[in-house]
Amino acid sequence: MSDEHDRTTHGAHAPYATDDDRAPRVLDRREGPYGEVVLRRHGDILQIIANGTFLMDTSDGRSERLLVDAARDALDDRPDPAVLIGGLGVGFSLAHAAEARPRWGRIAVVEREAAIIDWHRTGPLAAITAEALADPRTEIVHADLLDHVRDDTQRYDALCLDIDNGPDWTVTEENGTLYSVEGLVACKSRLRPGGVLAVWSAKPSAEFEGTLRNAGFLAVRTEEIPVARGVPDAVHLAVRPA
Repeated sequence: MSDEHDRTTHGAHAPYATDDDRAPRVLDRREGPYGEVVLRRHGDILQIIANGTFLMDTSDGRSERLLVDAARDALDDRPDPAVLIGGLGVGFSLAHAAEARPRWGRIAVVEREAAIIDWHRTGPLAAITAEALADPRTEIVHADLLDHVRDDTQRYDALCLDIDNGPDWTVTEENGTLYSVEGLVACKSRLRPGGVLAVWSAKPSAEFEGTLRNAGFLAVRTEEIPVARGVPDAVHLAVRPA
């Protein structure tokens, strides 16, 4: 899906719009270190577009919720597990993690786009994540995920990745490294023994399953999520050896 928004507000970010026209309308546009990121409203749906490529919207959220649930279900019965979510997006994964039962003990979210964090704190996406952001278990980290997992010293029981459109289609070249053996080994280093890596993808990828195994993960499997049209979404699951 391409971005056909009006570019008259290019540059400094525009004020949030309040009308609900049926045609797509830009609410905010920012230029950042990774290019342009746009928040757009189309009817009742909010959309995030990066460098002209559609990333995600608020129309459904099943895949994002399944990402969190699949990671939790694959864990053993350890108490108060900690989860690291890679990518804030429209916030469905964070909101679901905060309300999930059984509860997560700690919820950290890494997001590299300052604009997306702003849209959740003071913009239109706050309607989805306000309660989760107010939860004392929640921490928002403004950083590139790969840099964070390389530099962070904390360990997690689950790591949920929802970056770009998955391992086979990334909007920026830098994100491709995250899905390489090198990037996955870095992710594995942030997991406690027996911890679970869950990776959202716009389509199932047998090649990525092989990459997970080459990075030293066990119990690699894929759960497919049916969509209205086209190939199903997927969540790839893998476990760090005990």
